[in-house]
Amino acid sequence: MTEENREEQLQQERELSEILQIRRDKLAALRAEGRDPFLQVRFDRTADSRSIAENFETMENQDVAVAGRIMSKRDMGKASFYHIQDHVGQIQIYARVDELGEEEYDRFKKLDIGDIIGLKGFVFRTRRGEISVHVREYVLLSKSLRPLPEKFHGLKDVDTRYRQRYVDLIVNPEVKETFIKRSRAVTAIRSYFDNLGYLEVDTPVLQTVQGGATARPFVTHHNALDIDLYLRIATELYLKRCIIGGFDRVYEIGRLFRNEGMDTRHNPEFTTIEFYEAYTDINGMMERTEGLMREVCRKVNGSLQLPFGDVVIDMEQPFRKATMTQLVKEYAGVDFDQIPDLEAAKKAAEEHHIKVEPKHQKGDILSLFFEEYCESKLIQPTFVLEHPVEISPLAKRVPGREGMTQRFELFINGAEYANAFSELNDPLDQRERFENQMKLRAMGDLEASELDEDFLTAMEYGMPPTGGCGIGIDRFVMLLTGNTSIRDVLLFPTMKPEGAQKKIAAQSLPIEDKAAPQPGEAEEKIDFSNVVIEPLFEDLVDFETFSKSDFRAVKVLECEAVKKSKKLLKFTLDDGSGEKRTILSGIHAYYEPEELIGKTCIAIVNLPPRPMMGIESCGMLISAVHKEGEEEKLHLLMVDPHIPAGAKLY
Repeated sequence: MTEENREEQLQQERELSEILQIRRDKLAALRAEGRDPFLQVRFDRTADSRSIAENFETMENQDVAVAGRIMSKRDMGKASFYHIQDHVGQIQIYARVDELGEEEYDRFKKLDIGDIIGLKGFVFRTRRGEISVHVREYVLLSKSLRPLPEKFHGLKDVDTRYRQRYVDLIVNPEVKETFIKRSRAVTAIRSYFDNLGYLEVDTPVLQTVQGGATARPFVTHHNALDIDLYLRIATELYLKRCIIGGFDRVYEIGRLFRNEGMDTRHNPEFTTIEFYEAYTDINGMMERTEGLMREVCRKVNGSLQLPFGDVVIDMEQPFRKATMTQLVKEYAGVDFDQIPDLEAAKKAAEEHHIKVEPKHQKGDILSLFFEEYCESKLIQPTFVLEHPVEISPLAKRVPGREGMTQRFELFINGAEYANAFSELNDPLDQRERFENQMKLRAMGDLEASELDEDFLTAMEYGMPPTGGCGIGIDRFVMLLTGNTSIRDVLLFPTMKPEGAQKKIAAQSLPIEDKAAPQPGEAEEKIDFSNVVIEPLFEDLVDFETFSKSDFRAVKVLECEAVKKSKKLLKFTLDDGSGEKRTILSGIHAYYEPEELIGKTCIAIVNLPPRPMMGIESCGMLISAVHKEGEEEKLHLLMVDPHIPAGAKLY
């Protein structure tokens, strides 16, 4: 921050402090007069801004009682024009000194923007044609002790908008409209399934077994039972128990919790609907999903053409159907039907610069090709069919298609919106797949499912052929409202508390994040007794080779999780050259993207570009690594923010 910017910020803070004090002084004066606004308990309204505007012809000159927040003031001596905002809009109010009296009118003019008032008067139209309410009497219902921002948008204030959503809703009407549409969408979803004879049910949020999806859970502890519990990552296994118990059609709308990275499409807690229907299959689920999407679009937006950025999503035409293998052949030019085994799949991946991990099988590699080459191309609604069994542990197999399952994912505008199966109902096959998942857990995959013995017991009583589907409601609302970030459709998205440091057991904080000890305070003691560091290299490196490595200070302009990667963060950096630099780093297990923005780090900037997940990584960020027991710890090297971007290290 420059000296000029720092002085400007201090001046703004001084001005805010003065305003806060003035408003508190006004409150104290009101209380001294026996007019404490916070003692008001009720105001009966007879109209609102919308009803007056829509019914002006019949309401003109009629008495009304309205209430709302003052959003603007225009005092003109003996008359004043204010705008108040209620739950459906704004309306002008007009007050005159000869109507209220000198003393009361003087109090009226002392009201602040943000104050909430109730008033009684009559409806009229001003000479300029604006529908208004002529004030005969008013009452201050709540004093605003903090001023509303004059401008509450733009990149600078995005973080504040999410943290203080209540202010965002007050000053940005389009934000309120987003959440009105969200509520209408949920109502329409319920109506759709209720009309089809589905039963809405509730299943446990706290679960003893991790299952129903591939995701890393949150873990909590129940003191009375002295057991660890998971916050659910899916509702699937309990809804299937309902099917087994004899409810043929069930659904649940509820929160799920996944302890994963955050980006524009993912929040740690999110809302889904999962629905299951006995005696149908994946084709029935496609019919239900397509019908649901159309009905909700029609009820919420009044149209089946959805503008989204530079494209228009056409929900009216029948959704396209294609298998994953067909799409990979179409967009990547690789025909997995002609790839005989794992080794051939690995060779194809290497040729196309797709990173394969030791745990990956042929089906996993097909999925990686789809993610890399196909997802972003699927703009209009497309059902992607026949997913590999390796990534579909709860779906029935496709007869005659070895390794493929009866599963679809619905893609729109490059994003997944629904996931459905012809549900596996063979308890023996299900047990085998659970056991394979347990092998993955033993290899360190914390997202793999656990073996749910009670669910297997339920399946052994017999589950009818069943179709099941899950749809992310938050992402669907993004589509309906044209929003590109999930945080814009969550009233209160998950945010890191301001000023809080990330807690990592037995790790010290990066040096620039630590407050210097104040006089009289003890310096922080760090226990390094159980730390193991890698032995120093004994081989000498010649100075000429070493000197060719260009170490530079870089500023983190942007940071985000790489889609479909659990480890990689994508950094957009200022390296002092005037051009933005992209570097990928596998440190997502240690840091969330938002906490690194604005930091000053060290990078090697003259390494050859390296493609990772289809992105060119130009350089390497420097981290410090050590072990504590068997656990690896890592700190990204962050330095004094006074060091400018591009400064060379010697």
